[in-house]
Amino acid sequence: MSFGTDAKGVYAIATTPFLPDGTLDAPSIDRLTDFYQDSGVTGMTILGIMGEAPKLEPAESRAVIRQVVGRSRVPVVVGVSAPGFAAMRSLARDAMDMGAAGVMIAPTPALRTDEQIVQYFAQAVEAVGTDVPWVLQDYPLTLTVVMSASVVAKIISDHPSCVMLKHEDWPGLEKISKLRAMQKAGELRPISILCGNGGMFLDFEPERGADGAMTGYGFPDMLVELVNLFAAGKRDEAHDLFDAHLPLIRYEQQLGVGLAVRKHVLMRRGVITSDAQRKPGSVLSATARAEVDYLLRRLARHDPRAPV
Repeated sequence: MSFGTDAKGVYAIATTPFLPDGTLDAPSIDRLTDFYQDSGVTGMTILGIMGEAPKLEPAESRAVIRQVVGRSRVPVVVGVSAPGFAAMRSLARDAMDMGAAGVMIAPTPALRTDEQIVQYFAQAVEAVGTDVPWVLQDYPLTLTVVMSASVVAKIISDHPSCVMLKHEDWPGLEKISKLRAMQKAGELRPISILCGNGGMFLDFEPERGADGAMTGYGFPDMLVELVNLFAAGKRDEAHDLFDAHLPLIRYEQQLGVGLAVRKHVLMRRGVITSDAQRKPGSVLSATARAEVDYLLRRLARHDPRAPV
């Protein structure tokens, strides 16, 4: 399976299920893979930031790739960001050999100048190989690397193997508009733009030119429905659906506990056995769990997919 510059829809950012003792939960990985596909996603992304990739041993990372890719009927993108290019190259090559559709690369947090950023991605592409399709992750809120639209455009233009931008700048609506304007003016080749941030701004991103979402909100089926409503020109219906989920989306976007909330929701939906994270990781307090459950009960008034 492959993906390219015309990719649209929803690529689910997958969590990595663990048991309470910190070991990988293989049955939950299968259920999670099936859940994403049954939700109608057009692709999956594993071993990203919210997939707790840095906490996995190399053999575990490859075991997750092998299990998900072997079960998936949709393209699977693998996060291969690493402190050094040797590890990045090894994981990227192994992932592609196992059948991944491509890889995702994020800038290392040490980068500051435009020149440093451009050079880093040139070296990263050299490391993984120019034959490997890849996603450029733009996530300054967590990675502290700020890439202007012009820098993003240069990286895309310099590397034909870059087929997608994972847009997670905040605020970032104007950046989407600027990139699409550059494309319309012939200054940028076609590229897929999928947005993250838990879907926080997915109520307007499609109208700015985004092709969909690449994120991990606990209701990927809702994200799929939302993107489809926008594609069908049903703006008010799309906003009504988004508004119903917004309190939970906002709650999940709290720094430090977002993954804990997401895993708790997936556990409540019966997808994963435990909401445990591998240490070090945040744990929801009893009060926070009660708040999330309250939000789910309220959401169930408008969306029957919410567990009660």
